Amino acid sequence: MTELQDIPTYLLAGPLGAGKTTVLSQLFSQRPREERWAVLINEFGAVGIDAALLGKHSGVQISEIPGGCLCCVNGLPFQVGLGRLLRKARPDRLFIEASGLGHPKALLTQLQAAPWQGVLRMEALLMVLDAKALHSGKTLPAAQADALPLADVLVLNKCDRLNANQIAAVTGQFPGRPLICCEGGALPWPLELPPKTKAQTLAGRTFRELPTSPPAIGRLWQDSEEWECHIHGFEGWQSLGWLAHPARRFDLEQVDRWLAGIPYSRAKGVLHAHNGWYRLNRLKSAEDGWELTDAGSANRLELLMDEPFDPDLLDRGLRATSRAD
Repeated sequence: MTELQDIPTYLLAGPLGAGKTTVLSQLFSQRPREERWAVLINEFGAVGIDAALLGKHSGVQISEIPGGCLCCVNGLPFQVGLGRLLRKARPDRLFIEASGLGHPKALLTQLQAAPWQGVLRMEALLMVLDAKALHSGKTLPAAQADALPLADVLVLNKCDRLNANQIAAVTGQFPGRPLICCEGGALPWPLELPPKTKAQTLAGRTFRELPTSPPAIGRLWQDSEEWECHIHGFEGWQSLGWLAHPARRFDLEQVDRWLAGIPYSRAKGVLHAHNGWYRLNRLKSAEDGWELTDAGSANRLELLMDEPFDPDLLDRGLRATSRAD
């Protein structure tokens, strides 16, 4: 079996709603046919949405670690999850998407230390930023701003929503920094990266023994009435996530009306409607709609909130938008 060594690794960071998952999806469409790619996604909420949003892609193995913040990168779930993904996929390239509420600087440090030193070769920290939000004066969360000086490339997404003068004003905020302006997360592949300095690269021996655990067991649904609600909190943020039997159908118009009355910051989900499966990735301030997607393994919806809420009231409201077939 080929030894796991010097796997080119890319870390995608950036604030909520900047478009990290969209960037990944666009990169998948450009994957060389001869390469195997692996993606590890760490999400703040306990349900796990992003892998379902990305869908299935030939030659790409996707794994997610829900219920974390990626400031706890020394924790066993992250270590085991990454080790399991590498052994299963044996990838030619690895992409790691950090939660928008995570701490990319701490993650970057850990990925260049044992047990990953020599197994992974850090190619780039890509900071995905919302150009329109930056132009409006929105500041980066402290954890993202702290990692900004370490970024190899700043990806200014959503540049199509600004004119030339506005784009120039945004890029002027980062003098001398490598920048890519893009629309809809569409990065050119292969990426043109600046050369690494000696301080940015770490040479080391290869670790053959990666963290292990028993293989994960897939969810077995027994009853179409099955319904779960999960709450997770960290540093003033709360996530409220739902899992429901895949046979349950949702009225998306009713879901939209329900969402309109909730003070959420971000809503993500994959739901089974009367005419197929649909995905949603929406900021409260945006008007992104539902998109048809591949069949899901379960109904999933997650809200990120930084304001008080009544979980029982929200749970009853979402239930009322669906029926169990």
